[in-house]
Amino acid sequence: MKLVGISGAMAGDKTSIAVNDVLVAAQQIDLSIKTELIDLREYEIDFAIGAPLADYNNDTINVVKKMLNADFLVFGTPIYQASISGALKNLFDLLPENAFKYKVTGIVATGWSNKHFLVPEYQLKPILSYFKGLIPTGNVYIHNDAFNDNSEEIIDRSISDRIQKLANEMIYLQKGIQNR
Repeated sequence: MKLVGISGAMAGDKTSIAVNDVLVAAQQIDLSIKTELIDLREYEIDFAIGAPLADYNNDTINVVKKMLNADFLVFGTPIYQASISGALKNLFDLLPENAFKYKVTGIVATGWSNKHFLVPEYQLKPILSYFKGLIPTGNVYIHNDAFNDNSEEIIDRSISDRIQKLANEMIYLQKGIQNR
């Protein structure tokens, strides 16, 4: 199985670190899982204009194809102005309606305010559901205080436990889909 993680942050490392932690946790649970991190900062994704995918640049085409070819995915977003990142929303605008059919789609989010923990629930879950993604029962919201100021690694053990549980549930659900 191939698990692709998408970090929708255009600045900072926290969201990318959180998504990567899910990928690492998944590989520790099942060594046969192949993972790939797509950090949107490393790509020049075209602005979605409603054109066919072939009309966009190579980075855009490659990222969309990697997502469509993944068995399951985990999405990470920073919370800006009580919303998901514009870069992640733009990426979603490039996808076909059934992009995540028969795929588990996990969620991690990072932010400065504890008041934003419901943004993934009320904004990202409906988007993933629209694309026919199967969404695990839990998502992981990480307040910026949970990161080490110097290394930016997650130092809050409860967050690490929640990441482990998310990876476990995602694998369990995806295996269930593939074994039906």
